[in-house]
Amino acid sequence: QVQLVESGGGMVQAGDSLRLSCAASGRILSGYTMGWFRQAPGKEREVVAVSWGASTYYADSVKGRSTISVDYAKNTVFLQMNNLKPEDTALYYCALRTDYGLRLRPADFPSWGQGTQVTVSS
Repeated sequence: QVQLVESGGGMVQAGDSLRLSCAASGRILSGYTMGWFRQAPGKEREVVAVSWGASTYYADSVKGRSTISVDYAKNTVFLQMNNLKPEDTALYYCALRTDYGLRLRPADFPSWGQGTQVTVSS
């Protein structure tokens, strides 16, 4: 099973940007589906962005402010987040599914990283 390790989180101010990274221990193939999820204290884990092939999906809460991308040569998935807001504060997780297609539920992804914390102050 592919191991995923996230990095790039931190404490920032509203309006700042962060780029989260997710390094995979094995090859990320173009036929895989990669996702970023987040979980705030007391809330359920929710989808942020999903990438499959040349297609992407963004939650309404981050649409226009975030970009998911995959570097297949480096087996790394990125989430660029701009104009961060306090409501973006959460633990961000990378997830992988070894088939192709849009998936939005955490239960649809068998492989997960340990998470990276993003804290946005107003």
